[in-house]
Amino acid sequence: MRIAFLDAFSGISGDMTVGALLHLGLPLDRLREAVETLGLRDVEVGAEQVSRSGIAATKFHVRVRGRHPDAAGHTHAHRPYADIRALLGASMLPGHVKETALAIFRRLAEAEGRVHGIEPDAVEFHEVGALDAIVDVVGAALGFAHLGVDEVYAGSLPLGRGRVETAHGPLPVPAPAVVELLCGRPVRVEDGAAELVTPTGAAIVAALAERESAPEMRIDAVGYGAGNRVLPDRPNLLRILLGEPHVPEHVLERLLAAGARDAFLVPVVMKKSRPGTMLRVLAAPPDRDRLAAIVFAETSTIGLRYTTWSRIVLPREERSVDTPYGPVRVKVAHAPDGTVNVAPEIDDCRRLALERGVALKLVHQAAVAAALARGSGPGV
Repeated sequence: MRIAFLDAFSGISGDMTVGALLHLGLPLDRLREAVETLGLRDVEVGAEQVSRSGIAATKFHVRVRGRHPDAAGHTHAHRPYADIRALLGASMLPGHVKETALAIFRRLAEAEGRVHGIEPDAVEFHEVGALDAIVDVVGAALGFAHLGVDEVYAGSLPLGRGRVETAHGPLPVPAPAVVELLCGRPVRVEDGAAELVTPTGAAIVAALAERESAPEMRIDAVGYGAGNRVLPDRPNLLRILLGEPHVPEHVLERLLAAGARDAFLVPVVMKKSRPGTMLRVLAAPPDRDRLAAIVFAETSTIGLRYTTWSRIVLPREERSVDTPYGPVRVKVAHAPDGTVNVAPEIDDCRRLALERGVALKLVHQAAVAAALARGSGPGV
């Protein structure tokens, strides 16, 4: 499994994202071919190697013939969302690339619609609907697919201050569409009169980054994408870290779903005092090879150790008990001395706690009390 972490210490925009993906290995010629499938005339794409505060990076360019390089955003082409959706849908882009690009623009349309109080299909894009933004979105979708990225992570995003000129006149920074796109995500407001997160950059994060924190990962490669502005307090770069999760959470989920009796992680200190994590899996002997195949497929390990264990199991039963908050599944185990151990299903407790707006421990305690009150007889 391959993951990408968007380290947006200076913010994020569409061209910075594509630049970082080019720096990571997306071939520029392949991006040019993708742009050609869109049938956009007068569009040229290019890239150059630049340095920001001594850090080598890739600067991605979209040039529209007939437009001055310094033209303001409000001179860009205006395109209805329906036209952009039709353009992408009719293109010869690979299916998964097309779906990703459509998802990004759908987020943009929904955000702009909320800002203007209209339906997404009635939105007409200005800055974000210009030809260069369409190319940025397609380039981002193509880049993540080319690099084999399965999951995207993004941490807290920095929001600048000031104002930005738009087709609607001057707007505050962060732009209203950016705020809509980042609702529910961690952000921080930083000093400095600059737009650090653009609508296109925010849409990429909103559409692709399901995880909102930095992952524990093994870094295989790093790419830097350069922005246009020179910032006084930091290099204007987006850094994308590419690699594998150290031991991804979904590995445990896959192992348990595949029949493992238990699977868990143990922090350890390895040679040279390096911190590490041990994955331990308990399984029936007939399941060994099948579960080992999952570990090899989902992690970077090149070997496994196995041994045979014996265990003592208490008689147990599963039942459902009624609580003031709703039904909860519980496991009831009986010790030889008559002691009864009750283990409520944590997913049921968590769901009811969220639905009823109460503390998780209250639901848990109620489930234990209900199970004990029913006695040790067979449940339903």
